[in-house]
Amino acid sequence: MKIGGLQKFSLIDYPGKICAVVFTQGCDFRCPYCHNPELANPGLYEKCISEKDLFRFLSKRMGKLDAVTITGGEPTIHSDLFEFVERIRAMGFLVKVDTNGSHPEVIERLIGNNLIDYIAMDVKAPLERYAEITESRINPANIEKSIGLIMKSGIDYEFRTTIVRSLLCEKDLLKIGEAIKGAGKLFLQRFVPSKTLDKSFAREKTYSDEEFEGLKERLKGYADTVAVR
Repeated sequence: MKIGGLQKFSLIDYPGKICAVVFTQGCDFRCPYCHNPELANPGLYEKCISEKDLFRFLSKRMGKLDAVTITGGEPTIHSDLFEFVERIRAMGFLVKVDTNGSHPEVIERLIGNNLIDYIAMDVKAPLERYAEITESRINPANIEKSIGLIMKSGIDYEFRTTIVRSLLCEKDLLKIGEAIKGAGKLFLQRFVPSKTLDKSFAREKTYSDEEFEGLKERLKGYADTVAVR
């Protein structure tokens, strides 16, 4: 597993649990507003953390951490993800995976083999705008399939959408709502202009708090819980 970073302690990445966060290196999307450019742009890659060092750390946290969140980058592009997760679970940790949904076959295997306890999927855009927003070659049918697999999985899950004002309007968000209609949780995430994959996006803006509250109200019929982060 190509491990690009490790956050040793988090109270927010796995709801209700104390976790460590493992950042995988590499992504098949090129979202311009991505806030982890060092994990998405090969030109910015740094030396990976070895699995040996990671598992040495985790062995010292058994009984102190509840879970491990695997994020990225995009974890599902790594062929050794399954073995990696199995090894973490064997240590007694819960496992959460964050994904962009581009590889439904990987999600299906993770769920079908009871390898994960929580999954969070970023829904980037209305299906018909995926290639545009992610600046990548993506089959929207894969996104749609991943959404369906997650909603039927029986495990804890959430969908989330990071909102840049210049990219997503209310109409777009309502289409996202339609795509995940009947979901348990949808989080609308404020875009924070800091480091971005496309440096010009450091000047972009998100919606105001008042506008977010309005968007939340408009989307309430699409998921059991709609909240703003």
